Amino acid sequence: MLVLGIESSAHTFGVGIVERGRILANEKSMYKITDKGLVPSKVAETHIANAADVISRALSKAGLKIGDIEGIGYTKGPGMGPCLQVGEITAKAIANRLGCNIAQVNHGAAHIAITKAMTKMQDPLVLYVSGGNSQILRLAGSTYKVLGETFDMGVGNMIDSFAREIGLNPAWGSTVAKYAQQGRYIKLPYTVKGMDFAFTGLLTSAIKLKGGAKVEDLCYSIQETAFAMLCEATERALLLTGSDELCVCGGVAQSTRLQEMLGIMAKSHGARFGCAANEFNADNGAMIAYVAERMLVKGLGTPLAKCTIEQRYRIDRAVVV
Repeated sequence: MLVLGIESSAHTFGVGIVERGRILANEKSMYKITDKGLVPSKVAETHIANAADVISRALSKAGLKIGDIEGIGYTKGPGMGPCLQVGEITAKAIANRLGCNIAQVNHGAAHIAITKAMTKMQDPLVLYVSGGNSQILRLAGSTYKVLGETFDMGVGNMIDSFAREIGLNPAWGSTVAKYAQQGRYIKLPYTVKGMDFAFTGLLTSAIKLKGGAKVEDLCYSIQETAFAMLCEATERALLLTGSDELCVCGGVAQSTRLQEMLGIMAKSHGARFGCAANEFNADNGAMIAYVAERMLVKGLGTPLAKCTIEQRYRIDRAVVV
């Protein structure tokens, strides 16, 4: 089945095309993040302006016409309301025009599914880290069980907020990582409770040091502390579950430092560690198309009139296919 998937939960409007699990196209446009961060209404306007072009590029890459598409998928949530609505409306318009089935996809479940496919893992312990989400997950029947998660904010949001507060531009994780390469450690709050963690204390303390410490040292310290917290909680979950596979996915999984730390930890316990290529850790339409195809083949489509968005669509409520 030829399925087109649309991702629009945050700064990326992505369009992927999949056939029998094979990715034929994965195109996107991204809202330019500056020191102002993400303003949902502005991001949505950018998605609207770029949607037709991204769809056209994806079809061209796959060597297809819109009439060849047999199914549609879109990100139902979680994410920013105005941004999710652009993807929903676009997907419904295409499905209505073509008369094809439509699938509502959970953003986090799609990240995990594409990572499992790329790493060829069967039943891994999952660390899912992105802007709005930070969770430790394990498949339990047909849904994911949350073993641990953030008490307050996602690690990606925390790092981006820190970058804005100290004046980095663009204000996101890769900029912090660049400065961190030249930094030295400054002690900051470290909050892990079992397999849960919290980041606001770390963020507040790091911001208070602005002007009194080198930017490089602050970047290194906040990144190292946050990632150590994630590794400790994940290690506890790995030992609890006895899993021999560990993967990391989501936007923050693009961090080579986080990958390094998790890889060392997994190896020390005889577990295989893996992650997808950055193209698929970043928000993308291919992961939505990949899951949507599996859902549609299993008859898990949704009538057009019942398609919605859900900003707080938790992964432990999503059916895994």
